[in-house]
Amino acid sequence: MIDLKAARSEPDRFRDALARKGAADAFDELLEADRAWVQLVPRVDELRSRTKLKGKPTEEQLEELRAVKEKLREAEEALAAAEAERDRLALRVPNVPSDDTPSGSTDDDAQEIRRVGEPPATGDAREHLEIGRFDMERAARTSGARFGYWIGDTARLALALYRFALERLAEKGFVSVLPPVLVREQALIGTGAFPSDEANVYELPEDGLYLAGTAEIPLASLHAGEILDPVELPLRYVAFSPCFRREAGAAGRDTRGMIRVHQFNKVEQFSLTTPEESWDEHEFLLANTEALVRELGVPYRVVVLPAGDISSAAAKTYDVEIWFPSQGRYRETASVSNTTDFQARRLGIRYRGERGLEPVHTLNGTAVVDRMALAVLENLAGDVPEVLQQYGAPVQVSR
Repeated sequence: MIDLKAARSEPDRFRDALARKGAADAFDELLEADRAWVQLVPRVDELRSRTKLKGKPTEEQLEELRAVKEKLREAEEALAAAEAERDRLALRVPNVPSDDTPSGSTDDDAQEIRRVGEPPATGDAREHLEIGRFDMERAARTSGARFGYWIGDTARLALALYRFALERLAEKGFVSVLPPVLVREQALIGTGAFPSDEANVYELPEDGLYLAGTAEIPLASLHAGEILDPVELPLRYVAFSPCFRREAGAAGRDTRGMIRVHQFNKVEQFSLTTPEESWDEHEFLLANTEALVRELGVPYRVVVLPAGDISSAAAKTYDVEIWFPSQGRYRETASVSNTTDFQARRLGIRYRGERGLEPVHTLNGTAVVDRMALAVLENLAGDVPEVLQQYGAPVQVSR
């Protein structure tokens, strides 16, 4: 949720920034609703003050008091309705993009930061389905389209990848977490996944629960409603979890193979820190992901996503894209985002700063994900990096 007090004082700056996310109209609607609420507050306060009588009231005063209380009831109902409408519209307004986030909304608008490693020749490139052992046909019979079994050495490769990332980040002081994957609606609202990404979330309506699309969602709620001690900041967590996405609107995209499936596994970084430290923390999370990818020995590049292509909650997002020889291009395999105070405001996570209670800043970043294992298979033609062999992966993946 954006800072409404700041938005009132600098509406043009907020509008211009949010226009880069296509949300200028939503912002204007929010400001209008906020003005309606603000105008009602003095009226309610004035009527409340008139209900406080000193001494024993006269009959005339009692009659006037009854009339005032009726007006107050009506005014409070109007104020509550205005507040509800303002809060509803506030959920539709995304976070303000950072000044250094490029404009645009397409892949071509992303700003490349660097490339690391030389992509292998693509002349005899094999895709991951030809190298690893996956069974999508049986998975389709079991679960439907866009599911797959990871079998044998291929499963061992993936399991080693998760353990590798968890151990590396634990060595850096991250606290390991195995979070719940079923969450309530407030957890999704708190991260900004609702209402912006509602179409991609699996729902269990009878239980009032949803399947999380990333460990970021339960991790963000770990300290919901709490006041944190600034001495403890930053709080850094690393979580392993299965993730679920309906992939609504992705019809016809990446229908072959395991690139875009409904269920996948991921190791996620999550930090809570002060506003003064959050941009350094953003670079720290990115460096962690890059270090993992470099150890895997695959070529990659880093890009800054344009404002129109980042999540509702993000102010700035880096993508780490690994080269896929079978496709002859880089594919997104990790996203690292600074959501500033957007999620903390929704979730009520604060710390005691110099100006009193303030919302913390939250950040998230992919450490590793299944798609990285696919990239390893394709780039190394089935050979397994020695670092993964240390965690139980085979020397070479055999079908």
